[in-house]
Amino acid sequence: MNSTFLPPDKDGPVFIVGAPRSGTTMLQYRLRNLPRISLPTGESHFFIPLYRNQARFGDLSRVENIRAVLDAMHTQSRDFLETDLHGMRFDPDLLARELHAQGRHTLPAIVGGLFEKNARGEGKARWGDKTPYYVMHMQKLLEWFPGARFVHLIRDGRDVALSLFGRRHDFGVYNAYFAAEYWESYIEKGRAEARGLPPWQYLELRYEDLLAQPEETMRTLCAFLGEDYSAQMFEVTPVDDPGKTPLVHKPLRADNTGKWRVEMTHAQIRAFESVAGNTLRELGYELLTPARPPLLVEKAAYRLHNQTLARYWRHRKPKAA
Repeated sequence: MNSTFLPPDKDGPVFIVGAPRSGTTMLQYRLRNLPRISLPTGESHFFIPLYRNQARFGDLSRVENIRAVLDAMHTQSRDFLETDLHGMRFDPDLLARELHAQGRHTLPAIVGGLFEKNARGEGKARWGDKTPYYVMHMQKLLEWFPGARFVHLIRDGRDVALSLFGRRHDFGVYNAYFAAEYWESYIEKGRAEARGLPPWQYLELRYEDLLAQPEETMRTLCAFLGEDYSAQMFEVTPVDDPGKTPLVHKPLRADNTGKWRVEMTHAQIRAFESVAGNTLRELGYELLTPARPPLLVEKAAYRLHNQTLARYWRHRKPKAA
């Protein structure tokens, strides 16, 4: 095992981060198969809202204020807390009393206590979380969890764009130009957040390498995490409804890359590479166009197109009862 990867706290939490549609869910389910790591099967989303609103909860040595934190989590991420924790049942009254009795009187202690309880319920020693947008907030998470490790999964942005188009109404991405800005913002912000972190704390993995050399890439990942590699990582036994995330319940497919070459038009490829060509090159991806910067009028047209469609479909969404 590479000694440069060994952290001072071998049981620190593991965060899987990256741009949406980059394969983070697939990696989440593979890491769940390790005997020591507990990863809920959804995305938490509540860490950063809690971080930003720390003052509103008052004195956390009071059990009712701990309960208020748990209620805020539940309001933010009800499905996650009710369906994606496989080692416990989320009972805010009981949990508030337990956390209070344990002396967990800070927000990171409360959040960590929730994940640790879930890990114990799964018979695991270590917890983690997969929420892609946390790639933009790693420094905040380090304030709470100084021993955390971050796995930044990176995928060719043009394949990410295709995947975003498949869920365009969820992500508000309606053209290749805006998809490139969206993807590049995650990459650039994530790398800026990671600047200066030691090798044991931040690891970049390419989705394409994981599919092409799965065992070698997973061994590198396990070395980074300080965990023993196991071929069990590639098992696909479902722990939840296979219809929820159907692709993660199937074996890895080495050919699940480069779809943009046949499914994107030349105009879409040119638009994407005009925005993110330099970032693609830095990450080792081949370009098919000269990647000339777009004209101001082109930028304005693409942005107006995306804003118009996003606004239109946002108003078309049925309102919650």
